[in-house]
Order: sequence, then C-alpha cells, then structure tokens
Amino acid sequence: MAGHTTDEVLVQREGRAGLIVLNRPAALNALTHGMVRSIAAALDAWEDDDRVQAVVVTGAGERAFCAGGDIVAIHRAATGGDARAVEEFWRDEYRLNARIARYPKPYVAVMNGIVMGGGVGVSAHGSTRIVTGATRLAMPEAGIGFVPDVGGTYLLALAPGELGTHLALTAGSAGAADALLCGLADHYVPAERLPALLDDLAERPVHDALARHVEPAPPAPLAGQRGWIDSCYAAGTVEEILDRLGDSGEPEAKKAADRITANSPTAVKATLAALRRARALGPLEAVLDQEYRTSCAALATPDLAEGIRARVIDKDRTPRWRPATLGGVEPAAVARYFAPLGERELGLATTRPLERW
Repeated sequence: MAGHTTDEVLVQREGRAGLIVLNRPAALNALTHGMVRSIAAALDAWEDDDRVQAVVVTGAGERAFCAGGDIVAIHRAATGGDARAVEEFWRDEYRLNARIARYPKPYVAVMNGIVMGGGVGVSAHGSTRIVTGATRLAMPEAGIGFVPDVGGTYLLALAPGELGTHLALTAGSAGAADALLCGLADHYVPAERLPALLDDLAERPVHDALARHVEPAPPAPLAGQRGWIDSCYAAGTVEEILDRLGDSGEPEAKKAADRITANSPTAVKATLAALRRARALGPLEAVLDQEYRTSCAALATPDLAEGIRARVIDKDRTPRWRPATLGGVEPAAVARYFAPLGERELGLATTRPLERW
C-alpha cells in the first residue's frame, strides 16, 4: 500500500486499485474545492501508473457517499461574499466531472448512503456505479433555488421517458432500484458486502470482483409510475405539467405537484428549460458548459441565498421565494440563466474529444 493522505480525502493504492475516500463524514463528505483538486490530482497520477488497474471511490462513515458541494461557501458568495471563489470551484468541479466520464481506466463509484448534487457528479459519470440498500440519490437543487449541475441535467435528460424531469422538478430522491432504472447506477450490492467487494477490487479485475457480490435489486417504485410520469411531464411548461399532475387522479402525482410547488418557481422553470436544452446539446461537455452558465446565473438570484438559508442555515424550511409564484417568473428571468458568459465561459465542449475512451 502506497499513497498520501489529506484530512478531507484519503488517497492510496490497495493492490491493483487506486482508492479515493471522501473523508468528511461529519459533513456527510460534502465536497470542498480542495477535495476536488485532490481527486483530480489522484486521477492524473494514476492514469499512466500501470500498477493501478482501476480507481475506486468511496465515502467515509455509514451515512453518506457525498451529500453535495460545500453549500455554506456558496451561501457566503450568494450573500455578498466572493463570487469568483465559488465560480472557480465550479470550474474545477465540472472539469473533474468530465474527466471522470472520459477516464481511460475503470472508475468504480461505491454510492452507499446519501448521494446528492456534487456527490452525483463524482460518482454517476463513472464507468461502474454501485448502489446499495442504503443509497438515497438526489439532485435536490430546485429546492434551494438552484439548477441541477455537475452533469446532472445531462444524466437526467438521458433517463428513460420523463423520469429525469420528475426527479429534477420535485427535487426528489431515488433509492437503489430507481437509480438503476433511471440509468444513474449499474449494479446493486448489499451494503454488508461492501468490505468484501473492496477487498476483491484490490485483487481482481473489476468484472470478476463484481461477479462475486452483485445481486438483483429490489423492485423500483418508479417503474410502476411511468405511465403518469411520462404523460404529465411531457408538457411544454411547468404550469401545464402541474395541471396534468393534478388532473391525473394519481395520489403520487398529487404529491409530486405539491413538491414542485414548494420549490423555487424561478429555479423550477430554469431547470425544465435546462433539461430540455440538454437533450439537444449532445456530449456531456456541452451540457457542463450550459450548467456553468446556469450556476453562475443562479448565484446572482435572491432565491439561491434564501433557499440555502431556509434548508441549511436556519433550517426553518419556509423559504420566501422571489417571485413567489410561477406566474410571476418573467421569460427574461429564465433566459438569463442561459446567457453567454464571454471570456468567463467554461469552454469544455471546444477542448475535449468526443469519444469516451
């Protein structure tokens, strides 16, 4: 075993595997800028190291793989702090997301526990995504006045039918089976088998190790709801989606409508637009470029600061959105999320090859 350790990320070689452990369990392994840089440095070092046959990424503790980005730092920037620092964090984070998707060696993400936001970005773009009975995966951005990023709109736009639209607009979560159904994961392994799986990954090729531990996932709750989901979310506007959900007569559809209505009206409209645009953009890099625009735009809106305050800082869960209704959201307010950034563009789509390997 050889490697180096920082407080927030443990990086070491275990046999044939390069092991990355997100190591902020008290913060549910939420990503800091330093963690993003450490992961990127490890991938750089291992790409040409013949001793490392696969990269394995896990989260410390029992509760979470990674609960997202460092949202307190984003709140500081959204309330008058240094916006440039957060924008630089996003630049490096999104570049890492693209790097993971194109990494030339197997990238095995062990998505045990909570996987949200930025945690999806460092796992669901990998070549081998493992979920367990404890997995709760979500892109909850609309609930804090934000728009799914880290390639989330790319992944959700690729989900079957309108499942991705449902998860994005409701800011809802998916268990292991629904994550598999939505194409956000590849294999189900019972949580108690993970230590043995990690041991095998250090000694065997990835497929051989997986064969010893993968089991059939339990039934996917969303599979039985595809009818109303695909019908209701195919509508052209958020208002029409809500009308269809209300008219469907399905109790779960009514719950979905209530969740959407509780989220930031501006963010919900921008999220739907981002998902629809993502479907036509092509490669992940082009979608990440768009997400960088939407993230920078969200940073300048009152709803992001208010959403983080209500959900994370004060935890009163009563955000006061501005505007408070969908009808109050002007088309120009949504269009601003997609405005070109000039010299500040992320520019990934013009610098990366399109082939995966």
